[in-house]
Amino acid sequence: MDFEPRQSLFMLMGSHYIPKDNPSIPLGEDAHFFSHEAQVIGVADGVGGWASKGIDAGEYARELMRNAAECVYNSRQHDVDPKRVLLEAYKKTRHAEGSSTACIVSLAGDLLRAANLGDSGFIVIRRGKIFYKTEAQQCGFNHPYQIGRRHSKSIGNNPDEAEDIVLVAEVGDVIIVATDGLFDNVFKEDIVTMVEFCLKEKYSPPEVIAYALALAAREKSLQKDTTSPFGVAAREAGVGRHSGGKYDDVTVVVAYVFYASQFG
Repeated sequence: MDFEPRQSLFMLMGSHYIPKDNPSIPLGEDAHFFSHEAQVIGVADGVGGWASKGIDAGEYARELMRNAAECVYNSRQHDVDPKRVLLEAYKKTRHAEGSSTACIVSLAGDLLRAANLGDSGFIVIRRGKIFYKTEAQQCGFNHPYQIGRRHSKSIGNNPDEAEDIVLVAEVGDVIIVATDGLFDNVFKEDIVTMVEFCLKEKYSPPEVIAYALALAAREKSLQKDTTSPFGVAAREAGVGRHSGGKYDDVTVVVAYVFYASQFG
């Protein structure tokens, strides 16, 4: 379906990141960036299974996001194609080994576009309800689509396999872009409840909501006797019972949608 922008909107963004407590990988395995000038958000989650091979997949995720940010800044355009950014970043990520999921979201006019590969993703909350939520791309339970390199060779999936998403944004939308550390631990209904609670406060910039959501995910991930989205998904996939949350790095980027005229 073809869309044409009808009005000029603007995302005000803020983020928070909580890496796992792992002295051998102190920076964790997530990476992200956002640009108010280009109106783009990117998150990546290095696949933790590489640790058994002595590879820090966080290095791959960080290089991927640095290259994505560089591609965005060099484009000097306000109409960014997320899949093109992902493809170019992937081609330039040649030093680090490992693999990563990725989600890149852009706003141009009132068109929200995204390329999502794997089990990171985003939610759009509109008027207190879930308007849209990405579905994870997985080869099997807890085995997400991923892109990467090993011994100078491409491995995993192709960036072209990322899902293309186009939505019409509205003023008042709240967009949450995050790694699976959030989505595996906090139910989407609880995300909405937390966002709405924070929005009722007098001063609640996006980084405050990002912090609150990331902290809630971390706390849930440490609980052993709770029901989590990850546990529900495990049962539905027939892989046995999983009690409690899933300990993981947590990255959350929150964006409020306003009229662009409000920001000059």
